[in-house]
Amino acid sequence: MNEDLRERIEHEAERHALLNAVKHGEDADVGAVIGPLMGENPDFQQHGDEVPGVVAPVVAQVNELDAEGRQKRLEALAPDLLADLESDEEGDDHPLPDLPRAENTDVRMRLAPNPNGPWHLGNARMPAVIGTYKDRYDGWMLCRFDDTDPETKRPDPAAYDAILDAIEYLGFEPDEVARASDRMVTYYEHARDLIEVGGAYTCSCPAAEFSELKNSGEACPHRDKPAGTTREEFDAMVAGEYDAGEMVLRVRTDIEHKNPALRDWVAFRMIDTPHPREVASGYRCWPLLDFQSGIDDHLFEITHIIRGIDLQDSAKRQRFLYDYFDWEYPEVVHWGHVQLDAYDVKMSTSTIKELIIRGELDGWDDPRAPTVASLRRRGIRGDAITAAMVSLGTSTSNVDLAMSAVYAANRERIDEKTDRTFFVRDGIEKTVINGPEMGEPPVHPNHEERGVREIPVGGAVLVEPDDVPANGKRVWLKGYGCVRHTRDAFEFVGTDIEMVREEGVPVVHWVPADDNRPVRLRTMEGDVEGHAEPAIAERNPDEMVQFERVGFARIDRQEDGETVAYYAHP
Repeated sequence: MNEDLRERIEHEAERHALLNAVKHGEDADVGAVIGPLMGENPDFQQHGDEVPGVVAPVVAQVNELDAEGRQKRLEALAPDLLADLESDEEGDDHPLPDLPRAENTDVRMRLAPNPNGPWHLGNARMPAVIGTYKDRYDGWMLCRFDDTDPETKRPDPAAYDAILDAIEYLGFEPDEVARASDRMVTYYEHARDLIEVGGAYTCSCPAAEFSELKNSGEACPHRDKPAGTTREEFDAMVAGEYDAGEMVLRVRTDIEHKNPALRDWVAFRMIDTPHPREVASGYRCWPLLDFQSGIDDHLFEITHIIRGIDLQDSAKRQRFLYDYFDWEYPEVVHWGHVQLDAYDVKMSTSTIKELIIRGELDGWDDPRAPTVASLRRRGIRGDAITAAMVSLGTSTSNVDLAMSAVYAANRERIDEKTDRTFFVRDGIEKTVINGPEMGEPPVHPNHEERGVREIPVGGAVLVEPDDVPANGKRVWLKGYGCVRHTRDAFEFVGTDIEMVREEGVPVVHWVPADDNRPVRLRTMEGDVEGHAEPAIAERNPDEMVQFERVGFARIDRQEDGETVAYYAHP
């Protein structure tokens, strides 16, 4: 990173840190700073591993100022941000904008996952934002599985529980859980009611033929059939008397509507593929999402819907339905898609599933997969993901989620609690001459009360290749002392720390050459083999450690002769 770029990052970090601190009346949050910082400056993202190290000291300096100092500094550095803040109508306690017409309302919201597989990271935005709004307004939240497409987006029976588990991991609990495939009788009843008020008709036009008529603004010949005939044919659909593609039920809208996508849209169609849930396997007449979701949003008394900008037509279609039933449509907030850096794998359920089937990924929690399960196995806390997602807001533009924002939020939550340990990759063995028998690095550099780790030297150590100094030069083995590289060995020099402070002797990590523990570190780039200090063998699964100068990792399991850990982040 060149000096100009570093200065730009520091400048932007100070602006955002001051804004964050003044807005919330408390110390700035590193994770909340990095999210918008990276979003507004896409060129920073290629330096994602280095940015947190530049931002953190700036945030610390801002946090040393008192409230008045922060206010004055923000006014001097970014008066436009201060002016926006003073006139901002957003909630004082929250980075998200106010929900429309939410005051004096019992806010009721819904998550509507498609259970066709466990969640990728983009899916986490839905519970993060909706769950946060629920907490903010002391509202109510439904998790409704939209599983009425047993063919194209075929439900995965294991995904229902996996998604509920992911919601809990992210920090939320639905007030109610529903599966649309359990509610088919309700949808049929409302379809019949719609037919009776003249809002729907059965249509047997081939799809291509109807498309041509629709695009020309012409009605199909079935549009004006009597309601009784439509009712009989719909009952025959429910009874499974038609083949797939032979008959549909359409909502009667405006056949000359300026948007052809809204003209007489399909509410029900026939599907021959049985649903994977036994309780729903007998149905063959299935509602499309716009009908099913529209009915459920009313029956569950949903007041606010948050959905993707690509679903704007869904709201317009459903308003025809609501008009027929004389219902009030919920408030809708549309947002853009989340785009993700740092992964080679596309953030798509179908793509990830295919890679798993082909054996190119080990599973949904493979560290190379952009999934909630993967981040969880790597030891990243759910509330860190939530914080990064919430920081993106609800803009209708596509937004970039920099993984460095997730990592910064997680680091802030775990750093002080996480013990340090040494892990050496591609170790070079060096005999140690005339040195102590034991190294004693601190368990945590900020917490002297936690004591030290006793690491036996045993006459030789392993260090990483880049840490081996030229012959005659010195390095400081952390927690041990200074050694000079001489005659292909490390000769002990002493423990005067001034050699590091005043003479710039580099500090390196190390492990005993013999009494160590093999470690396989699973990373986004593949497995890394190495050796750690012996005490890591005593660590329990799910414990977090920080491999000094490498990064944070979660202990996954202890195997015979090897520790397997998952790399979290720097």
